[in-house]
Amino acid sequence: MTGSALSRQRISLRLSPLTLVGRLLVAGCAAGLFWYGLMAVLLAVKTDPATVDGISGYRTAFDWLAGIRAGDVTPHVRLLSGIVGAGAAVVFGLLVAVHLPRPTRTRSPVLLDETDHGWTVVRPRAIERAAGSAALCDPAVTAAAARSGADRIDLAIGVVGQVDPHDLLRRVGIAVEEALVLHELPAVAVHVTLAGARRGPRAV
Repeated sequence: MTGSALSRQRISLRLSPLTLVGRLLVAGCAAGLFWYGLMAVLLAVKTDPATVDGISGYRTAFDWLAGIRAGDVTPHVRLLSGIVGAGAAVVFGLLVAVHLPRPTRTRSPVLLDETDHGWTVVRPRAIERAAGSAALCDPAVTAAAARSGADRIDLAIGVVGQVDPHDLLRRVGIAVEEALVLHELPAVAVHVTLAGARRGPRAV
C-alpha cells in the first residue's frame, strides 16, 4: 500500500520499437539544423567563408547543386530518384504511423481459476466496487472512486473533517487490501489519492 498523488489511470499507450528509429531521425535532423545554424552564426560574425566551408562544406554543396543542368537528369537518374523517393515515402509514412498514439484500456477481467469444466473470472468493476466499499467504511471518507489496472488499484477518495492525511491514506489502503483478501481477489498494490476534502467535525 502506498499513498500517491497519481491520477486514476484510464488508458495506456503502447510504443512500437520503431519509435526509437523515429526519435533517432528527429535527433539527427535537430543536430543538423543546430550545426548549420552555428555555421550561419559564424558567417554573421564575419568568419572567413573559406574556413566555414572547410568545416561544413556548405559552399561546395551549393555549387554542386547549382551546377546541375537539365541534361544531367537522365532517365537512369529519374528512375533512381523515383525509387529512392518511393522508399523514403514508405519509410517515413511507417514511422509516422507507429508514432500515432493508440490508447488501450487497462481494465480487463481477472482470471481467478481455470478447470476442464470452465473458468472463473471477475470483472474490473467488481474489484473497483470492493475497493470503493472498503474505503467508504472509514468514517472520514465520503466518496471513493477506484480504477483497476493490471497489477494495481488506483483509489481516489474524498474526505470530510480534520484528518491526518498520511494516517488516512495508510488506513484506507490497509482496509482495501484486507477487503481483497476477504473476497478472495488477487492481491495487488493499492495506490490511494486524496482527491478532495471539505470542512467538518474531526473524524473519529
